[in-house]
Amino acid sequence: MSEQAPRWKASLKDSDKPAYLALADAIADDIRSGRLTALDRLPPLRLLARELGLNYTTAARGYAEAQSRGLIDSKAGQGSFIRATTAALTNRSARTVGLVEMTMNLPPEPQEPALQARLRRGLMQVAEQGDIASLLRYQEFGGSAEERDAGARWLGPLLPGLAVDRVLICPGIQGALVALFSTLVRPGEVMCCEDITYPGVKALSAQFGIRLHGLSMDADGVIPQEFETACRVHRPKALYLNPTYQNPTTLVIPLARRETLVAIARQYGVAIIEDDAYGLLPVKAPPPMASLAPELTYYVSGLAKHLGAGLRIAYLVAPEARAAKRLISTLRATTIMAAPLTVALATRWINDGSADAMLHAIRRESQARQKIAAELLPRGSYYAKPEAFHLWLRLPPPWNRIDFATHLRTRGIGVVGSDAFAITATPPEAVRVCLGGAATRADCRHSLELIADALEQLPEVASTVL
Repeated sequence: MSEQAPRWKASLKDSDKPAYLALADAIADDIRSGRLTALDRLPPLRLLARELGLNYTTAARGYAEAQSRGLIDSKAGQGSFIRATTAALTNRSARTVGLVEMTMNLPPEPQEPALQARLRRGLMQVAEQGDIASLLRYQEFGGSAEERDAGARWLGPLLPGLAVDRVLICPGIQGALVALFSTLVRPGEVMCCEDITYPGVKALSAQFGIRLHGLSMDADGVIPQEFETACRVHRPKALYLNPTYQNPTTLVIPLARRETLVAIARQYGVAIIEDDAYGLLPVKAPPPMASLAPELTYYVSGLAKHLGAGLRIAYLVAPEARAAKRLISTLRATTIMAAPLTVALATRWINDGSADAMLHAIRRESQARQKIAAELLPRGSYYAKPEAFHLWLRLPPPWNRIDFATHLRTRGIGVVGSDAFAITATPPEAVRVCLGGAATRADCRHSLELIADALEQLPEVASTVL
């Protein structure tokens, strides 16, 4: 019997977790206690499964879980052993236990103590100084004047001089898109978008019976000739674009291309829905399409991608005040209102500068994680931008998107295949990798190391390595 088996068997018996998680916990406990140290060899999987009374698959999942936490390494022909560097890898947050979150596109969470304290003070001030009774009531639809003013100032770097009466408060960008899609495009009508686009657009279009027409892209985004042809042939009612740090490709439409697309939309009277979810992340970016064609553009930006995924607040900018008033009735019918407590907190953080401080911290953390990606992933294998917290990884043959994502899942990493984003019938062989979900830079580095290793292996070889 192996030396570790009795301890691990007892740990599995005492734990209320699934056996594979309990096994990974037992390995972590042995590392913390010093019973296992760097490069110690672990029992072979078949022997371990027999000694612990587990099936082989469960034991393998336990080792894969331990590997995803950065505790062990496994190599074909050499077995499994404790990683050479295990310090600080056992005290992971609960978020990284199990599958490493590289599927949801959320910003990294800066752990700077002074910034965390500042955010907490703002939260406490809302509780201490706010009128709790008023926060439990229905609010003004579209937001109060003070809340809209905060939104206009937050968007000021992108849309200077923005009139407050054009701004509406929505419960997240998805809520804003619900109002826009249902207002601008009737069932059966056509809306154009990128041929690789945000999955929420596909879901909402299907819900409202909107016919999506995907437009091919090059390195500068949507190809203008494709859009003009679509305008002549399909007569779309709207053009949806995510022009800055596009989800999932991270492409940025340059100014000249934006101007060309705007000119076509103006010629054919097509409304533009500009989803600028990531617009404030770049240190420098082209002006929004809403500044080039304010009379055509419905502009949406939010706080979920700039501050934190749980802050479901979006600012919808209508072409003019009358259009904003018309949208209020749609918002009343679809989403009622944004959560008052969340709006109050967002408004305070914008007003006291905390939101801006958090945005700068997220930029710095995203830059650091992109540098790690550039260090580990093959040059030219992916699209990314310095302040983005996701990247678009193109897969080398013979890998395909399904096999690659499945393989990474066995290694404890979740990524999203191109099928989720594709409008066309033939999705590219690519996956989106989100860098913000990993709790720390060390987590991010370890996950990217595993991705880089997989890229260097043939699929049939990778499948044998546990």
